[in-house]
Amino acid sequence: MSKNQKHTLRGVVPAIVTPMKEDGEISFSLLEKQAQYLKDVGVHGLFVCGGTGEGAYLSIEEKKEVYKCVRNVVGHDLFICLAAISSNTHSALKEIDAFSDLDPDFLVSTTPYYHGADQNVILEHYRRVIEHSFAPVIVYNIPSATANPIALETILTLSEMDNVAGVKDSSGDFCQFSRGLFGPRKEGFSWIQGEDYLAAPALLCGANGVVTGLSNARAEAFVEMYNASVAGDTATVARCQAKINVLYKIVPVGGFKNGNAGIKAVGELAGRGSRYMRQPGLTLSDEQMRRIAAVMEEYDAL
Repeated sequence: MSKNQKHTLRGVVPAIVTPMKEDGEISFSLLEKQAQYLKDVGVHGLFVCGGTGEGAYLSIEEKKEVYKCVRNVVGHDLFICLAAISSNTHSALKEIDAFSDLDPDFLVSTTPYYHGADQNVILEHYRRVIEHSFAPVIVYNIPSATANPIALETILTLSEMDNVAGVKDSSGDFCQFSRGLFGPRKEGFSWIQGEDYLAAPALLCGANGVVTGLSNARAEAFVEMYNASVAGDTATVARCQAKINVLYKIVPVGGFKNGNAGIKAVGELAGRGSRYMRQPGLTLSDEQMRRIAAVMEEYDAL
């Protein structure tokens, strides 16, 4: 645990969606409902304004308002990881400065994106972010969105810095994740799995937790799976992952690169969200909503 860290980075941490109105403005009433649902289910923390929360499409002021809304609902019963998703170091540092009047438990930073960045560039980016941050930093490896993967050696170097809490690995590269888990690990540095298909394998191998966008749809199986992993109940872990794999069928309905749309659609069906995306053309059609409903009928019958 880093010297500034008050909470252990562990457990089930949904990357909460940001519900939108049809005109693309944020629906804070629905955001409150979604946050309350996740709290009631028993998750351990929330990942705010990440990729599932469409953080790359939100202004700094909108991110602050989303954070305040979520914090008002969950209080300090749950820890909050606030994401500063910026394409470059300069912008990331400005976001961190803007968040300094808030009280997130962790700050999250991706690599720079749009232009290619080698490991030296990535390492320098994180060094500056970590030194600048007022809260412990979570290193966010999501090359599907940034096109700049973080090498294991870079993660291990960053893990030795004082103000780093852990890594959220959404690369899908379980070989690297396994090497990190079973290799040299700094005490208190958390390895968090960010790919829903790999949640059970990661927990069974000793991961500290999962950050999951899919859990916005239904979080119960994730919480049950994590608790079972702590108890050493591998059969329940496997059963829960099988359910999650069925739930994952909502992701390709809007296209694998638009998985958030399917997740938000379930929120609408449950009365605690809306299908609308900030980018209008990504919102699911009525026919796609029917396909989402069919998947949920299959899921609920399990």
